[in-house]
Amino acid sequence: MDPVRIDKWLWAARFFKTRGLAQLAIEQGRVKIDGARVKVARAAHVGDRLEIEIGELKREIVVMGLATQRGPAPQAQALYQETEQSIADRAARAEARRLAPEPAHAIEGGRPTKRSRRDIERLRDWT
Repeated sequence: MDPVRIDKWLWAARFFKTRGLAQLAIEQGRVKIDGARVKVARAAHVGDRLEIEIGELKREIVVMGLATQRGPAPQAQALYQETEQSIADRAARAEARRLAPEPAHAIEGGRPTKRSRRDIERLRDWT
């Protein structure tokens, strides 16, 4: 099969919505092949080990197939295989987020209601 640019492959494998976003991530160093930063025009090969960073999400995958066109999700998922370590890390991060306290719960009572605000203003005007 003909070589496929890495930005085009990332788009076809549905890691990014557009090729432009894939190119931007590559230029910012968020995509690495075999631990090294790459350029946008580098060709993807079967067996390449990619490290992809999208926001806080980090995935490590192995390229299993090449595609130049974006297809349905099941077809895109067949293009790569995520490593066991990456799956375990993502599960651990999801569990940590689930167990993290909700910041809004730290606020006691929250904002005053319209009625309580009027009561407070009446007390202020009284003095």
